[in-house]
Amino acid sequence: MPPSLLGGVFTDGEMKKVLFVCVHNAGRRQMAEAFFNRLAEGKALALSAGTAPASRVNPVVVEVMREAGIDISHQKPKLLTLEMLEGVDRVITMGCGVEGACPASFVPTEDWELEDPEDKPIEKVRQIRGEIEAKVDELVRTLR
Repeated sequence: MPPSLLGGVFTDGEMKKVLFVCVHNAGRRQMAEAFFNRLAEGKALALSAGTAPASRVNPVVVEVMREAGIDISHQKPKLLTLEMLEGVDRVITMGCGVEGACPASFVPTEDWELEDPEDKPIEKVRQIRGEIEAKVDELVRTLR
């Protein structure tokens, strides 16, 4: 069993990984991956993937992340593979119903029940972004 992420991502010398998983990998997971990688400052790594990835990242998500100082316009939704789960210490879903379609149950998984930004007005996407940033910030702080 992989070492616990809470057991010292930043102290044991080995790069730990978090995988954010959803169905489309076009919104919440893209934001979480970007916030985690910025806040972890290279001491841990986040990836994101989906069980049925969209053709592109939600453009409103790209816009609100740009407002937060993070450019994710180059990101592409990725298909979740078993290889992605190798060496991952934690898998986080966000209330997107991947239970039956997700092989992520092979590693410790937790769900952050967050609203999907798809088809939401920009003000709501900004609110979701703030919720994601706060949860990721808390995750990174508990890892130190």
